[in-house]
Amino acid sequence: MNVFDEKRAELERHEFMMGMERGRLAVALDLLTDSLILVGQHGVYCTSSRNPAKPALDLQAILEGMDGAKALIQSVMEELRDQREAARSHGPAARQT
Repeated sequence: MNVFDEKRAELERHEFMMGMERGRLAVALDLLTDSLILVGQHGVYCTSSRNPAKPALDLQAILEGMDGAKALIQSVMEELRDQREAARSHGPAARQT
């Protein structure tokens, strides 16, 4: 089963509220967040041999990559929102008033 089937209800809800692009990005962000939580929990048990207070180096790299992906998705969502708001303020209704 693919992500579109597994997350159908979430996709429909977010796409309805935010539009297709931002809705899908929101669901992707939720999936990344859930994955970060699982990796973080795993990091409690797989600690670095050099510094037991930190997760293993491979988990650190995974966490950093996922945090970076979340930041990129969030920036795209903000840009799409800004573009939509700019289009609304410059649309035909705004010119008539």
